[in-house]
Amino acid sequence: MAPKTVPPTARQRRLGRELRRLREQTDMTATEAGAFLGASQGRMSNIETGRYAVSADRVRTLAHHYRCTDQGLIEALAGMTGGRTRGWWEEYREVLPHQMLDIAELEYHAAGFRIAANFYVPGLLQTAQYARAVFAAYVPSFPPHEVEHRVSHRLKRQAVLYGEKPTPLTAILHEAALHMEVGGPAVMYEQLEYLIEMSERGDVTLLLTPFGAGALPNSGQPFDYLEGAVTQLDTVLLDTDHGSEIIDAEAKLATYRAIWDRMASGALGPESSRRSIRRIAQGLKERT
Repeated sequence: MAPKTVPPTARQRRLGRELRRLREQTDMTATEAGAFLGASQGRMSNIETGRYAVSADRVRTLAHHYRCTDQGLIEALAGMTGGRTRGWWEEYREVLPHQMLDIAELEYHAAGFRIAANFYVPGLLQTAQYARAVFAAYVPSFPPHEVEHRVSHRLKRQAVLYGEKPTPLTAILHEAALHMEVGGPAVMYEQLEYLIEMSERGDVTLLLTPFGAGALPNSGQPFDYLEGAVTQLDTVLLDTDHGSEIIDAEAKLATYRAIWDRMASGALGPESSRRSIRRIAQGLKERT
């Protein structure tokens, strides 16, 4: 029996797309680029789809051959080489959808997070009980063992917020998310207390959008904006009913940056947001 083929990760595919974009900007064909490297057109195709690993030196060589002068971008792309990252998420490869592993790897390499959430607390800031209640509400329902796998995976993703060099995170939460009693009053109270605790850290900023802020920009779609080593390598993650969607086209990234700025302009500042969360938490405490 032939060994099982493991598809390239989102990070590997992104590297390939960026190399193809640089090549296409020079109107060079894959055959011409391959000839420069001493590789076939097929090998170049596999490099540009992330199916074949490429070394940092080859990335630098190709980038200069494509007349790219952005040294920051070149070094960022070189830093994405080396094949699949053997991170903690690999232990979930046989039990969870590959998209969830891609998200964990992208978050692991992110330089910063900008998150917009309207009806649920963002995954990177959820408690175990809150996450369990979220997954238990999915339709169709997950079997109990899969719920636990997903909760465990979600909590391990939060490691990026801890350690010696935590990744900075700014989250805009709509007030509606804090009034939805996911898991019941006791679970929600614990969740709000955790948000307050996290907001008091220097690397986590919470901004609350009050009900009185009016309409949300566009459709109000929640999203995670992951900052790359350079702006060109930023990524947007959308969590939909049909799975996660990964967006990295520059025009769309610019749109989401504008949406983020509009949402931030209508949100309360960090101190006012923390006071509002405390007030809502106190109301829940009185009922538990």
